[in-house]
Amino acid sequence: MIEFEGRRILVIGDLMLDEFIWGKVSRISPEAPVPVVNVTGESYYPGGAANVARNVREFTRSTSVMGLAGTDASGTRLLDLLRSAAIDTTGVQQDSAHCTSVKTRIIARNQQVVRVDRERRAPLTEEQSARAVAFLARAIPEADAIIAADYGKGFLSQSLADEICRLAREHDKILTVDPHPHTSLDWRGATIIKPNRAEAFAAAGLPPSEDHPLPDVAHRLFQRWDCRYLLITLGEDGMMLFQHDAPPHHVPARVQDVFDVSGAGDTAIAVLTVALAAGATPIEAAELANGASGIVVGKLGTATVSPDELRSVL
Repeated sequence: MIEFEGRRILVIGDLMLDEFIWGKVSRISPEAPVPVVNVTGESYYPGGAANVARNVREFTRSTSVMGLAGTDASGTRLLDLLRSAAIDTTGVQQDSAHCTSVKTRIIARNQQVVRVDRERRAPLTEEQSARAVAFLARAIPEADAIIAADYGKGFLSQSLADEICRLAREHDKILTVDPHPHTSLDWRGATIIKPNRAEAFAAAGLPPSEDHPLPDVAHRLFQRWDCRYLLITLGEDGMMLFQHDAPPHHVPARVQDVFDVSGAGDTAIAVLTVALAAGATPIEAAELANGASGIVVGKLGTATVSPDELRSVL
C-alpha cells in the first residue's frame, strides 16, 4: 500500500458547515402533503472544502485549509470542528460581514427529506484577497500538494486561481482541482482536474448528451485548461482518466449499496491528491479515489474514509 502519512496537503476553497437533523416520520401533516419529522438528534460536520480537508486528514496529519468563515455561530462551530480534527486553520480568515454557508439536511428513515441552504455568495474584498495571496506565498512552498475545491460561493476568483497556478508551477507542486461550472474558472497548468460529467460538458461549452463522445469533451478541456491529466467522474459508471500520451483509462465503480452521495466528490479529490503526493501514478491514484468514493456513498451523512477501509476494498 502507498505510504500516505507525512504528506503535506493544503486545501483551498469555499468553507461550509453541514448540519444534519435526524428524525422519524410517522404521519403526514394536515396542513400540507408533507411528512412531519419528529427530531431525534442533530450532527455537525465540516462541509465543502472543509470536508475535503477532513478527508485528507484521515490519511496524513499534515493537513491545512485556506478559506473564509464568518464570526457567526456557524463559523465558530466550523472552525472548532476543524481544529478538533487537528487541521491547521491558519489560512482561514474570519470576517464579521461574512455569512458562513450552512447546508441543513433533514434525514428520516435513512433518507434525505429536504435540504435547506443558508448562504450569501460574495467575492473576496481587496483586503481579503491580499491576505489570501500573502498566505499562499508562504504556504505553497511548504506543501507537497494543493487542492483547489470550488463550490461557487465566491472565495475562488480567476485572479486567485491564476496565483495558485503560478505558485504551483514556480515551486513544482502537485495541483489538483475540483471545478465548479458556474464560476467557469480557468486552471491552466494544473496537474489534474476532476469534474463530474455534467461539469465537464458545461466547461467544454457543450450540452449534456449521452451521444456526445467523452474523448471529444476531454480534448476541448485539455485545450482550455492545459492540464496534465483529466479525471471525469461518471457516478455509477465509475471514472475516466484522460492523459495526453495514452488511451483513456476507465475505472469501473466499486459501489455496493448507495445511501448518500453527498461528499463523494470531496473524498475522491482528497484521496486522489494524497496518493499523487505519495508517489502514485495517475492511474493508481484514480483507482484509489474510485475505491474511496465507493465506500463513502455507503455511509449516511458527510463521511470520510480511513486507510484501513480503503485497504479492505483493494
